[in-house]
Amino acid sequence: MFESLSDRLDQVFKKIKGHGHLDEKTIQEGLREVRLALLEADVNYQVVKGFVDRIRERSLGREVQASLTPGQQVIKVVHEELIELLGGESADLRFAQDGEPSVFMLVGLQGSGKTTTAAKLALFLRNQGHKPFLVPADVYRPAAIDQLHTLAGEIQVPAFGSRSDMDPVGICRQSVQQARDEGCDVVLLDTAGRLHIDEQLMDELSRIKDQCRPQEILFVADSMTGQDAVTVAQRFNDLLDISGVVLTKLEGDARGGAALSIRSITDKPVKFVGMGEKLKDLEVFHPDRVASRILGMGDMLTLIEKAQQEFDEQESAALEAKFQKAEFDLEDFRSQMRKVRKLGSMESLLKMIPGMGKVKDQLKDAQLPEHELNKVEAIINSMTPQERHKPSMLNASRKERIARGSGNTQADVNQLLKNFAQMQKMMKKMSSKGGGMRGLEGMDPAGGMGLPGRTSGSTKPKKKIDRKKQKQKAKQKKKKRK
Repeated sequence: MFESLSDRLDQVFKKIKGHGHLDEKTIQEGLREVRLALLEADVNYQVVKGFVDRIRERSLGREVQASLTPGQQVIKVVHEELIELLGGESADLRFAQDGEPSVFMLVGLQGSGKTTTAAKLALFLRNQGHKPFLVPADVYRPAAIDQLHTLAGEIQVPAFGSRSDMDPVGICRQSVQQARDEGCDVVLLDTAGRLHIDEQLMDELSRIKDQCRPQEILFVADSMTGQDAVTVAQRFNDLLDISGVVLTKLEGDARGGAALSIRSITDKPVKFVGMGEKLKDLEVFHPDRVASRILGMGDMLTLIEKAQQEFDEQESAALEAKFQKAEFDLEDFRSQMRKVRKLGSMESLLKMIPGMGKVKDQLKDAQLPEHELNKVEAIINSMTPQERHKPSMLNASRKERIARGSGNTQADVNQLLKNFAQMQKMMKKMSSKGGGMRGLEGMDPAGGMGLPGRTSGSTKPKKKIDRKKQKQKAKQKKKKRK
C-alpha cells in the first residue's frame, strides 16, 4: 500500500528541489502535483483540499530555515501535515477501570475481516499480558462461528459456545458473565455484518451496545474498498459512536485513500492495521511512521520492534557464545535464517530502512534473495540432524542424496558447504583474537549461490606459477654474472 502515492510524491519533491527559492508559483506547481497524487490514491476530495490549503499557507507564511534547502522545507511541511492528517499520534485502547472485564465490540460490513481481526486482536492482547475471551456473535453465518472457534484453538484462547439458533444480544450478555467467571479481562465481540447497512443490523448492534456497554467499538474496514470504507465508517460512527478503526488488507495493492481519509471524516483514530493473513500480522497504527513510509523516509522503529519480537535475548547470548567457540552449525544457521525471514520480505525490510526504499527499483529485474534463501533452506532440510551438526561427515553419496531431496544439484550442496566452512574458519580466527562476532558481517553461507551483491567470502585464486619462465629468468641472470 502507498507505493504508487510514494512514487508520485517522490517525483514532485524532485522537481521542487530543483528550484533555488520558494515562491508562490513554485509552491502552486508542486501542490498541484501533490493534489493529483492524493486524488489518484483515492483520498477524499474534501480531505485533499484541506490538506493542500494548509501546506500552501505554511509554505508561504514562514521563512526557509537556514539549514534547509527549499525542497527540504516543503518536504518537512508535508511530513508534519501528513502526520496530523493520519491522527497525530497512536491511540491506545481503553480498558475498564473497575476490575470488570473490558468489552471490545467489533463492527463492520460482511467480508471486511472482522472474524480474523478478532482473533488477531486476541493474540495481540494475550502477548501484552491480558486474558482475552472470544465471542462469536454472528449467528446468521454459521461458518463464522466455526471459524472463530478454530482460530481460538490455534492461539489457545477461550471462546463462548455460540450456536446459530441463539439470540446475538443474549450471547454477548452471557459471554461477559462467563468471561468474568473464567478470570478473563477482555471480551472480544465478533458481531454480525451485512453486505450493506440496514435497520435490522444497526438495531441489533445498538442493543448489544446498550446491554454490554463496551469500552471500545472498533469499526473494521477493508482498505481495498477505498472511499466506500470511509462512507460506511461515517454511517457506523453516526449510529454507534465508534471509538476507533481497524484497517485490514493493507499488505495488498490498496492505494491508501481509506487510511488517509477515514481519520478526517470520522474524527476517530485508526488504532490497528492488518498487514497479512497470519494471526500475528496486526500492527498498532503509528501516524508518524506511516507518514515516513509514504515519503520514503523508512521506518526503523517498526523494524526494531519486529526484531525484538523474534529474537530472544537469552538465545542471542547463547548464540554469541557459539560464535566465539566456533560451534555455530547448519542447524543454528537455519534457525536464524527462519527468524530473519519472519520479519518480512526483503522488499518490505528495505523500505523500512531510510534511503533503501528505491534499491529494488535500481535492481530492476534482478532477483531478491528470497528465492536463494528457499534454495539454501531446502538443502539444509534434506540433511539429517547429525549432518547439520557435523557437515564434515558429508561424503559424495550423502551429498547426492541431499541434492536429490532438495531439488538442487550436487554443485549447489558443495558451494553451501564450502562457504559455511570458510565462515567457521573466520569464527576460529576471530575467537582466537578475542574479536567475538565483529568482522563476520560479510560472511554468508548462501553467498556463492547467486545472492545479489553478495560474495562467497573466498579469497582471490592464486596465480599459476610458470616453471619454464622461472628457468629462463634464472639462465639470464647467470649469463649477466659471467
